[in-house]
Amino acid sequence: MSPVRPGRTPLRVVLSLLLAGAFAALTIAPAQAASYRFWGFYQLSNGAWAFAQKGSDQTVPADGSVEGWRFAVGDEQSTRFPRAVLTFDQLCGATPAAAGQKRVGLVVDYGRPADSADTTTPPAPTALCASVPTDATSTDVLAKAGALRTEKGLVCAVSGYPATDCGGEVKEVSAEAKAADAPVTIAAPADATKTPAAVATPISAQPTAEATSTSASTVTAYVVAALAVLALIGYLVVRSRRGAGTPS
Repeated sequence: MSPVRPGRTPLRVVLSLLLAGAFAALTIAPAQAASYRFWGFYQLSNGAWAFAQKGSDQTVPADGSVEGWRFAVGDEQSTRFPRAVLTFDQLCGATPAAAGQKRVGLVVDYGRPADSADTTTPPAPTALCASVPTDATSTDVLAKAGALRTEKGLVCAVSGYPATDCGGEVKEVSAEAKAADAPVTIAAPADATKTPAAVATPISAQPTAEATSTSASTVTAYVVAALAVLALIGYLVVRSRRGAGTPS
């Protein structure tokens, strides 16, 4: 057996450690993201809801925009959009422009019983056209739907719902709360248009970011493990050939 030079780690040790790390990555389950019960703030973009990039008190919507709110249980890797999409024309088509004012369509979805803390039935989703001063924020727009309860810039309740709590952590998310959304029909304001309200396809049918991330991590770990196995096999073959050519 050839002596190991001082200060150098044998290749077989390095390969063994690489293998151990790769297989450990395969067996370690991804950490469960914390879930919260809160009001999500969204903006309509190209006919679909998108998560707002700023808080409602820092957003000044333009005339002709549409905003949505949804109360639900979620985490940073999943999104619960308002369950229907209504256009600006459907919401504000009959509301005339006025000097110093702007018109912003508003959809408020109070969520499902499973989203509430005690499975009570929430108010029905609603939609309206908010006519507000040109410098009004999205919080001002939301206030047209009813009295707001806020805390440090966070919207806690709309029209008294929910009665308590504000973005509290949910320790255990029920199967009902995890279930995909079913589309709903939210009536447009009676005087806005005769066009029926549009119904959105549930976005929850698409793969979540968590599922995509987990799949990518698993594939990467398998690739690393396969490369390590091939390297170890190659090393053993070279060693056996050298051993066969060395006189005993």
